[in-house]
Amino acid sequence: MKVYGTDICIDCRNYKAIQKEKGFEAEFIDITSDTQNLKEYLTMRDNDPVFDSIKAAGGIGIPFFVNEDGRKTLDLNEALSWMDQGDGVCDS
Repeated sequence: MKVYGTDICIDCRNYKAIQKEKGFEAEFIDITSDTQNLKEYLTMRDNDPVFDSIKAAGGIGIPFFVNEDGRKTLDLNEALSWMDQGDGVCDS
């Protein structure tokens, strides 16, 4: 799984803490550390319908999760279920 986010985002930091606690592997792509990472993320955000409601609400859309099979979500619990970690760890 790839996770797009940034350490300046509280939700992204919370995700990283859960990943560390549970010990599963996922690639965290910091969109603020490199312009290529930011461009990659913005291309998805600009074109993928998964972001429509987030953009309409004025949100950024991170953390953003992309599974190896192509599934995409903004929902932490859904992403955790992909990693066999979905035990209701997050209520938001």
